[in-house]
Amino acid sequence: MLAESTDRSHDPRMDAFGHIETWIFDLDNTLYPPRANLFAQIDERMGAFIMRLIGCDAVEARRVQKRFFHDHGTTLRGLMDGHGVAPAEFLNFVHDIDMGVLEADGRMADAFAKLPGRKLVFTNADTTYAEKVLDRLGLGGVFEAVYDIHAMNYRPKPDPAAYQGFCAAHGIRPERALFVEDMARNLVPAKAMGMTTVWADNGAESGSYQADHDSIDHRIADVGDWLHSITTGVNA
Repeated sequence: MLAESTDRSHDPRMDAFGHIETWIFDLDNTLYPPRANLFAQIDERMGAFIMRLIGCDAVEARRVQKRFFHDHGTTLRGLMDGHGVAPAEFLNFVHDIDMGVLEADGRMADAFAKLPGRKLVFTNADTTYAEKVLDRLGLGGVFEAVYDIHAMNYRPKPDPAAYQGFCAAHGIRPERALFVEDMARNLVPAKAMGMTTVWADNGAESGSYQADHDSIDHRIADVGDWLHSITTGVNA
């Protein structure tokens, strides 16, 4: 059953999450809103990388990029499988972007401070990039760890192996964990493992691609608003 949480009258309360001991968050377009358009810069860098790699024009590069993303989970995985690209070379290139478009969210930081239990980031990006984003958002030091594409052995979400490895590495009990993600399809393996799932349905590109509503427990419009609503009245 899909619990609609965007309406204030249907906001979840903290007591609905009393069983949660580990709070897991995706990074891009989840901990900051898609309107920051950070991915537009990354998309441009990916296109430039592909154009240089295979000697094509921008239109063909975008087609290749999106096909790899949909078929392999990340453009990187597709490039590794199809062209033998070294992960570090690709990640260093595409993440060389202007972080100035991101703004700190004091209310979100306050809500995280009130949120009981462990807090981790689970991202198809790499830790170096993730830490830069978190610092810009004022969330540096909030999370116990970042589980990144390197830790996944380049088998990205939604590959079930990524979730299994994540839980094993950090001693996570899925039935006591909650996962927040803007890409609905990435919630499917989490739900299958027993996690409580939250879809940040915020208009992110491809956010609803391959959505399985049976795998979504809660649907929200904005992570900051949701965290504020469930931690209101909770003592830090």
